[in-house]
Amino acid sequence: MAKFKKKGNKGTPMISTASLPDIVFMLLFFFMTVTTMKEVELKVKTVIPDATEVKKLENKSLISYIYVGPPSEKYVKKLGTNSVIQLNDEFADVRDIYTYIEAERNEMDPSDKAKMVTALKIDKSALMGIVVDIKQELRKAKALKISYNANKKSEI
Repeated sequence: MAKFKKKGNKGTPMISTASLPDIVFMLLFFFMTVTTMKEVELKVKTVIPDATEVKKLENKSLISYIYVGPPSEKYVKKLGTNSVIQLNDEFADVRDIYTYIEAERNEMDPSDKAKMVTALKIDKSALMGIVVDIKQELRKAKALKISYNANKKSEI
């Protein structure tokens, strides 16, 4: 007669890690396709003014930036030292703001269009006339949510 032996405590079997590289590469591919990195080469110098009341904007993907300031050293010969407007990576005129805002809106999700914010990064030495002209163009484009970038003033 055969005897059946009980083989002691074997414990839990090891977990197979054969599919782990597949999962890692799937996640990597997902984040590479979903993530957008928008780098803008600043062609204008902006010294942001100080402010006492500063609020941080939450959703950066809903923000369209308009830079105003004197051109950087590379472009001074071509453009002079007066304040210029930069939209994305190109210099622009005030009249180009309307088409820029429309293009930015068209790239957005339809549900996010109403939440779009236009952030103005303006050099503190820029003339107020150019700021007023920009605001007039933003009104024509119905971009009424405007944010002025500023540094938090340290209270002493």
